[in-house]
Amino acid sequence: MKPKNNHGIKRIIRATGFSLNGLTLAYRNEAAFRQELVLMAIALPLVLWLDVTYVERILLILGLFIVLIVELLNSAIEAVVDRVGEEIHPLSGQAKDIASAAVMLSLILCATIWCLILAPRLFNFF
Repeated sequence: MKPKNNHGIKRIIRATGFSLNGLTLAYRNEAAFRQELVLMAIALPLVLWLDVTYVERILLILGLFIVLIVELLNSAIEAVVDRVGEEIHPLSGQAKDIASAAVMLSLILCATIWCLILAPRLFNFF
């Protein structure tokens, strides 16, 4: 049930709390999210250190965040499907597989962005 006085700054504070709780739950319960967070913890300082344009820097960072965002959505879909029931149903498997495919595509997108931006620099370096 929604609180009746859930508007203005109170709503923003409550929504922020829910979001932080979601990040905490994902970190505690989702190994893939933790692995991608480690990847981001390594890659983000690298992005800030690299000699790239501002647009390239933004694209590199966006690729990293997209992976985390899609992983969170995948985890939410899996939680809802698991909550509905434990019996095996084709639509449950389909929902989980499609969400997993979204994660895979986000990883491919991130890798593509990184390769397209960094490959020319690596070739020039060697």
